[in-house]
Amino acid sequence: MPEGRRAGRLTGLLAAAVPLAALIPLAASASTPAQAATPACAAVPVTAPAGAKIESVLAEHHDGGTVSFPATPLAPAGEITGVPAYCQITVTVTHTGSDHVKIAVALPETGWTGRLQGVGGSAYAAGDFGPPLVQAVKDGYAGVTTDAGVRSELDTSWVVTANGTVDQALLTDFASRSVHESAVIGKDVVRVHYQRAVSYAYWNGCSTGGRQGYEEAQHYANDFDGILASAPAVNWTQFAVATLWPQTVMSNDHHFVSNCVLGAFQQAAIQACDPRDGVSNGIIDRPDECSYDPRSLVGEKVLCDGQEVTVTTADADVMRKIWNGPTDERGRSLWSGLPKGADYTWLAGTAPGPDGQLSAPGFPVAVQWVQAFLEKQPGFDTSKLTYAQYRDRFRQSVREYDRVIGTSDPDLSGFRRAGGKLITFVGTADQLIPPGGTLAYRSQVERRMGGAERVNDFYRLFLAPGVQHCGGGAGAQPVNALGALVDWVEHGTAPATLAASTVDGSASRDLCPLPQVSRYQGHGDPALASSYRCTRF
Repeated sequence: MPEGRRAGRLTGLLAAAVPLAALIPLAASASTPAQAATPACAAVPVTAPAGAKIESVLAEHHDGGTVSFPATPLAPAGEITGVPAYCQITVTVTHTGSDHVKIAVALPETGWTGRLQGVGGSAYAAGDFGPPLVQAVKDGYAGVTTDAGVRSELDTSWVVTANGTVDQALLTDFASRSVHESAVIGKDVVRVHYQRAVSYAYWNGCSTGGRQGYEEAQHYANDFDGILASAPAVNWTQFAVATLWPQTVMSNDHHFVSNCVLGAFQQAAIQACDPRDGVSNGIIDRPDECSYDPRSLVGEKVLCDGQEVTVTTADADVMRKIWNGPTDERGRSLWSGLPKGADYTWLAGTAPGPDGQLSAPGFPVAVQWVQAFLEKQPGFDTSKLTYAQYRDRFRQSVREYDRVIGTSDPDLSGFRRAGGKLITFVGTADQLIPPGGTLAYRSQVERRMGGAERVNDFYRLFLAPGVQHCGGGAGAQPVNALGALVDWVEHGTAPATLAASTVDGSASRDLCPLPQVSRYQGHGDPALASSYRCTRF
């Protein structure tokens, strides 16, 4: 796309906060730095987006070099080296006088490529002011992120107001408004600071950041030229309750399965279904095609803390329900369950209580969604929900919030008309957001917009066998998905595959866009990408 085609648009690359895994390298191909001289690090005049008011504009110089980061609830401590000096301009906006949304724009003093990178969030954090923003600067982007006026990844104390209702302004900020306004403000700041408009705008997010990318494609089609939105939390109102299902099952069946037995079911499913794709590598390529019956393990001995435990029928029944996912009163599926072979720890893990009895704490994102958004009671005990109450909360979630944060509109015609490109990868071993929701959304887009081939002209979805949520796991994960997106946007080269490698670098594989998947050819080294080819899904 020639420079100036979208003059004044935010050029944003969002490097996602990756929970539970090391950050996946997402650096795009380099280009010639755009600025001729280093602008002064100073506050600039900013035009308020419609409906907003600018409260403050602050500038802060950062020396760069080696930048260290503390651990967060969902990411380990770390550091980034070789960061150029940069200027961070923080704009605070309000819409009601009571919400205070911070938008930070990081502007490298040297090496700016003319692009700007938007940085998305994870769980209940709308953005990330840490590693992804700094990595964007290192990679030659001006970066932008926002806190949406809320707090951190696992903090929902902002939701309920003093009179016991949901703060609708902050919910709107978190769901959609803040990212759009960061695009508007980000390009305004860049234009004034560098005295030129950005060339291209990119979004790169995973999990909540993935959902934000889809929100942009669905409702703000002109904000970004390219969107990398992986493991997206689309269909938020269903997913946020569905992932509480394992806790509900164990509580209602009065049977809490120990972690070692849950782990035995996980490994048994892998052993049973791994070879079906033609190569035994500890990965189930297609968990949806794995018909392993957990009752096959009944009577087997499992070593738990040095003691032998016999797997029971009750254990198998709980595991079957967790894999199948939540159902309605007639046994019909409400949502996808935990994929076979995926790590059970976050959604189904158990722990002994003070009395020594096992309990299932529940997935924090789901627990807090029910507590804050549905019950409006931060201390509500989700472990006491009956099956009937669980189903009522599932329907309540969709009824009350789908229009606000569901992010499931399959009409992407505006994004297609704007010339936007969208890339998503989802891991088949995603242990937090079952990939079935994203696959179902993609199918809806295809039905709405003329089939898989037409949709692939602007939106490509890649399955990553054995990859966990946003990265990690035994499978090969994309090593430069953002670079592929940049090539597509700027050079018209649609990615036929995404290059991928395991975390330890011992194996490579090319991931294929649906309706194709990567399959072993039956010969050659299974650790080499050349031994696989793309076949129909």
